[in-house]
Amino acid sequence: MTLRIGAEEEFHLVDEVSGRLVPRADTLLARLPRPGFTRELQQSVVEHNSRVHDSLDGLHADLTAARRRLDEAAALLGLAPVAAGTVPLAPAAAHDITPEPRYLGMADDYRRIADEQLVCSAQIHVDVPDRDTAVRAMCPLSPWLPPLLALSASSPFWLGTDTGYASWRTMLWQRWPTAGPAGCYRDAAEYEAAADALIGSGVITDTGMLYQDVRPSAHQDTLELRICDACPRAETVVLIAGLFRALVHDALDRLARGAAPRCDGHHEWLRAAAWRAARSGLEGPLVDPLTRRPAPAADVLRRMLLRLVPALEAHGDVATVRALLDEALLTGSAAHRLRRTAEREDLRAGTRMLAAETRGDRPPTPAYGPGPGRRPATPPGTARIHTQAGPGGPA
Repeated sequence: MTLRIGAEEEFHLVDEVSGRLVPRADTLLARLPRPGFTRELQQSVVEHNSRVHDSLDGLHADLTAARRRLDEAAALLGLAPVAAGTVPLAPAAAHDITPEPRYLGMADDYRRIADEQLVCSAQIHVDVPDRDTAVRAMCPLSPWLPPLLALSASSPFWLGTDTGYASWRTMLWQRWPTAGPAGCYRDAAEYEAAADALIGSGVITDTGMLYQDVRPSAHQDTLELRICDACPRAETVVLIAGLFRALVHDALDRLARGAAPRCDGHHEWLRAAAWRAARSGLEGPLVDPLTRRPAPAADVLRRMLLRLVPALEAHGDVATVRALLDEALLTGSAAHRLRRTAEREDLRAGTRMLAAETRGDRPPTPAYGPGPGRRPATPPGTARIHTQAGPGGPA
């Protein structure tokens, strides 16, 4: 059975010249088709919801077309969309909350956390048979989510300064009361009882505020990945979607065979592993999900790929995901590329780099990688994702 996939991407809006965050989402949305594009908590963010797809190629075409439409509409207003966890040049706290009752209520309840919610994420949905299965799959999936965060890491700067982290968005996000590892539940009824208890406590107001790293959708039979930064390159989103679909497939298979690992109830290491991924990105160690010991990010991700080969083969994704992972490890995290640009020039140049990658420009080949000046080979069937015809779309 093919597990279909979809993505939600959030985009910052910055002034094309200054690179500073600007609260003009409603003005831009008036020029964009609905319901594909929508508002978010802050007026400096626009969200795009993809269609549902069977293939990674289909998802990639959808994402790049949406980015092209968004970029063209924004350019007419002197704006540029940026897909990244944070942008380097943002105000200390924004008060440009989208004027909807739910968002205004959140701003009143959470104050500075909401004011500083100047962050963007990429979220992936994968089909599951039913809600009970979705809830049971979260536990075997969870140890493998921090490596996906490392792939997405794109937010080293906050309020004009280098935080020392690859994903500072993660640190900001974890201030919300329900953010972090999902926990393990026997079935949907147990999960929903826990959600009802949180709502009953008054700390959150609805199930939309369950901000765990992975969660069952409230409205459809999908599992939703929520741990990742927004990604400047659409190809990174596609890579993460391919790996997450394989993780879901693998978890469902193990549950069906009674082979899913037994939860030991100790989830503190999952939060620690997410912190490590946020700190390091692809340029430092990660916590290996099997040994719970530090290991180079490339080693963790390549072992993860090897473990998921049967699940990737079930969807015809092996060649595409392998090629995209090779390229991601070669070019480094977006956080690393942003730092290098900011060091060579300045933060405005870094923001321009993020905007260029968001609209489809390829990052330059770095001086490091698998041999001097060599790119990984592109397997047959992946050219549409890897080869760009120019800003904004696959060849």
